[in-house]
Amino acid sequence: MAAAESPPREINLAGIDNQDIPSLASKICLQDALDACSKSFESGDFDESSQAVATVVELLNSIADSLHSDSTDATIDVSVAERALEEIFSYLSSTLSNQMVVEALSLELPKVVVKFISLSDQCQQTAQSIIDGLVATCSPRDMLSILCEALDSQIRVSKSPIYFIPLLGGISKVFLCIQRRHLEQIKVALPVVLNVLQASTSEADEEDKDTLRVLFGAAVNIAISIQTVCRKMVGRIKTEFHAILGLYILQNIDLISRIKHAETVSSYSSLIMKLSEFLPFCGFTVFGLITGTEVTSLIDELAKDVGDDNDDGFLSYFSSAENGSALAVIWAQINDGIAKTDTEKLTSVLTKLQSNRTERWQAIGMLKPILLSIEYSWEIKSHCIDLLSMMVPGVVDVQNDDHIDFSFFIPSLFTALQAIQRIMIYATDVPFRKKAFSTFKKLISDLPSAHRFDMLRALITNSKSPSMIAILVDLVKEEMAAEVNRTASSENDLNRHPDKKKSPFWSSCALDIAELILKPPKGGPPTFPEDSEPVLSALNLFRFTLLTESTRKTNHTSVMSEHTLQKAYSDWLLPLRTLVSGIVAETKDESELSDHILCALNPVQLVLYRCIELVEDNLRHSHIH
Repeated sequence: MAAAESPPREINLAGIDNQDIPSLASKICLQDALDACSKSFESGDFDESSQAVATVVELLNSIADSLHSDSTDATIDVSVAERALEEIFSYLSSTLSNQMVVEALSLELPKVVVKFISLSDQCQQTAQSIIDGLVATCSPRDMLSILCEALDSQIRVSKSPIYFIPLLGGISKVFLCIQRRHLEQIKVALPVVLNVLQASTSEADEEDKDTLRVLFGAAVNIAISIQTVCRKMVGRIKTEFHAILGLYILQNIDLISRIKHAETVSSYSSLIMKLSEFLPFCGFTVFGLITGTEVTSLIDELAKDVGDDNDDGFLSYFSSAENGSALAVIWAQINDGIAKTDTEKLTSVLTKLQSNRTERWQAIGMLKPILLSIEYSWEIKSHCIDLLSMMVPGVVDVQNDDHIDFSFFIPSLFTALQAIQRIMIYATDVPFRKKAFSTFKKLISDLPSAHRFDMLRALITNSKSPSMIAILVDLVKEEMAAEVNRTASSENDLNRHPDKKKSPFWSSCALDIAELILKPPKGGPPTFPEDSEPVLSALNLFRFTLLTESTRKTNHTSVMSEHTLQKAYSDWLLPLRTLVSGIVAETKDESELSDHILCALNPVQLVLYRCIELVEDNLRHSHIH
């Protein structure tokens, strides 16, 4: 009792360097505050105990705030913070510490000590030791709630990944200490963990890359803890554990894939490999990952379980798990260090996809969001294109397609093709653009002929890029040429078998494509020089159609009918000639602009005049007969 009434400790500063005075004063104040905590709890005075704990927390906050302050008159240095944390750790580690004091301090210490983490490596290590010590000595369920609260509190202050590493480390350890209701506790903690990972990656920059690797290393340790707990479970709970762990892994793969600095792939391959090692444990296969069947089934099954607990929002934290499923396969292709057996599995799956169009299109649907989103790097998209190209066979077997309804897949394929178009337009790497175009053509060829023409027409009408429209019109012409070659080498020519279903490319629809460009449906003529490329492609398409039909003495497209020839002549070609001639005349006297416009219009003029000559010749021929 006498000790409680003793006067405040006197500080003898003689012989001490002035720079050490703040550090020593802070240490002695902290020691006094911790002593006061112990004495207040021994006395049983609740109000005094609460005030004593608040004093310790206030002292730590004042030290951290002073060091983080931008003020030029800050009087303490990092060594003060290091000694303060050492004092706290020493007190918590002491066998003489009052457990009630430790538990009272545990309510606030995790939130406070993380403020010191960015000050020095020693601060980070001691803060981690303090959190680990609290996990080892306090109630696991209480500590899980405290750590989650600390994460939630810190994320409102800073999203820098360094502050969350010790807290995630604590969560990975506390999971192993929980004795009851494991599933319930994990469902509480994982949404908080994923919020932190999402926030840290969304605002990370080049300077954070090393810290992010450590942060996701802590996320991997959480997965290890969940796996360890899962192995002890049985029955339905074990199945649900597998499902939650699987979604957690896929969500992490997606988050890592979104990190924006230049070394994403090389920096994170080893982490992805560690995460991928959990996938077989959770029941995933390469085929199920790339087609999405397993993750969809898992989400649907888990939705029933969490729905019973009125906790449907839990699944919203795994919103990118389906993307993670496709990315897991992309990363398997990226990583040179994967096991040979995994390489063989991927090769086997790609071979299987090549032989089954329905499953192949399911896989394309899974890869589509990766191509569409701006969140993934060009490098990730490049590997995604590689995977797409490998799963589409060079020659598509259409023998067993008649009984399959492909209409369900068409919207998804349309979106995937549009995403590849954006790569062809905006990617800065020329080889990558060429690779994207090659894959684009393979996907178009993968469509049944009944859908191929409609897809190209839809892509043309929905494109805003003149260059891309020109490419698409050229693809229509290539398809028509391929069809000519097929029928020319076959005795089943449409002329000999008029009842045979016509190719959509050799019908009046082909001329509709030309009309879309040469006489835009919204009215007005094409715009020059902007539309020079698509106009040239449309004229070439018209010329090719006219020459082919006249040479083969066919009229599948109706281009040889007098009505169609007259319409093309009057509505498309003559107005276009007037427009082009006028622009050329107006710009001849303008130096630089003239050169640019004339270069664009010269090819158009050459093909335009040839089309006019062909139409005039055929019209004269029709009048003679």
